[in-house]
Amino acid sequence: MTLGLGRIGGLLACVGLVVAHGGVAHQKPLAVDPDADWGTRHMAEEHHIENFDAGAFFTLHDFDNNGVWDQAEILKFYGMEDETAKDVPQDKKDNILKEILKLMDNNNNGQVEREEWDRYSGSGGLLPDFGLGPGHHWDIEMEYEIHHWQKYHDENTKEEDLIHPEDIEHFKKHDELEDEADRVAALDKMSIVEQNIPDKFRKDKQ
Repeated sequence: MTLGLGRIGGLLACVGLVVAHGGVAHQKPLAVDPDADWGTRHMAEEHHIENFDAGAFFTLHDFDNNGVWDQAEILKFYGMEDETAKDVPQDKKDNILKEILKLMDNNNNGQVEREEWDRYSGSGGLLPDFGLGPGHHWDIEMEYEIHHWQKYHDENTKEEDLIHPEDIEHFKKHDELEDEADRVAALDKMSIVEQNIPDKFRKDKQ
């Protein structure tokens, strides 16, 4: 699949808007102490936040703002919903939940409530490092900006500068997503989707 330069130009413009409006792409990566705990590394690498407290960490990762971390949210901030975790075995994901709930879920309701987190973190408790990276949980655009664009590009980057493997893979992914969206849109316009008709009812298969 070839990369559409028109698409790249549009996406490059979007990245430029983020930079121009002071978004996360305008920030430079923070230096992280290699001995830092997982939560500190996650905040630095994923959010570019150096100074935070336990309450801010909880709120930032309470994605539906209901005062608890449910199991889906725990897996999400550990990066298990990201494409990079597609090969992580299910038993490893189950172990993440098991360990987190064992540490914090005092009332055994299968989730971590704000009060439970406050109690755990207030006593010096830290989020375990399961050896699965910093916990990617942005969409593909933000992940690209945080982990590649900010390191190697800036607001002066031109299309011809986007030659790194990460650039090519990123825009290839966009092409694939747009191609799939076009395919679905075309199918939606058809009164009958021939490919969905069982073979036994199709004349060309008899």
